[in-house]
Amino acid sequence: MARPTQRARTLSQNFLADRATAHHVARLAAPDRASPPLVLEVGAGKGALTEPLARRSRELHAYEIDPRLVPGLRARFAHSPHVRVVLGDFLAARPPRTPFSVAGNVPFSRTADIVDWCLSAPALTDATLITQLEYARKRTGDYGRWTLLTVLTWPHHAWRLVGRVDRLRFRPAPRVDAGILRIERRPAPLLTGPVARRSWADLVELGFSGVGGSLHASLRRAHPRRRVDAAFRAARLDPALLVGEVAPDRWLRLHEELTA
Repeated sequence: MARPTQRARTLSQNFLADRATAHHVARLAAPDRASPPLVLEVGAGKGALTEPLARRSRELHAYEIDPRLVPGLRARFAHSPHVRVVLGDFLAARPPRTPFSVAGNVPFSRTADIVDWCLSAPALTDATLITQLEYARKRTGDYGRWTLLTVLTWPHHAWRLVGRVDRLRFRPAPRVDAGILRIERRPAPLLTGPVARRSWADLVELGFSGVGGSLHASLRRAHPRRRVDAAFRAARLDPALLVGEVAPDRWLRLHEELTA
């Protein structure tokens, strides 16, 4: 029979053990009880984050995949009728059709899948996720470089690194520190309409194709050099820049110039 520590590692469980961090994340996810009306928690664990979320939420659905933890959670929140403890995999949940937020100390090994779930949910307003620090830094440009996913989703979602969490604030302690990642759906998209969305995706995917060694060279595969030169001047970009070094707002200017 697996020991508790072994089981935690199998499920990629690192339980948050710092009350101040839990309260900080809860304040970010649920600034007040009126907004958002519904919060989904990913991986409730032992309830460290569930408790402050419950105090700040009008309705809270706390998902936990480990059946051994669910009875304790349900007993703990038995007198909180607005809290629903759900036994099951969060990724199997159907996204609500009304506005909602996501919060959670997510399993590091499942971060990418959880982020993809959030990005594909039309009614999601924002997600506040404790992730591996490196993941949060890469997605938010904190290293001075930007990833394909961040740039691709930028017209509809803003990505921010809003905090760091020392690894010793978890039990068992992971090998690396964590970051607090905020993904916020923009109230008004920076690009609208299917034509603009398709041309944006085509441009970004072409730029990240890696052909030619630079973004400038990659874009010349589909656009005349004179137009690419003019677009780079308008965006105030050095033609020698690598694709990851171009910030999302500069991508928007490139798109504006090359699709005019």
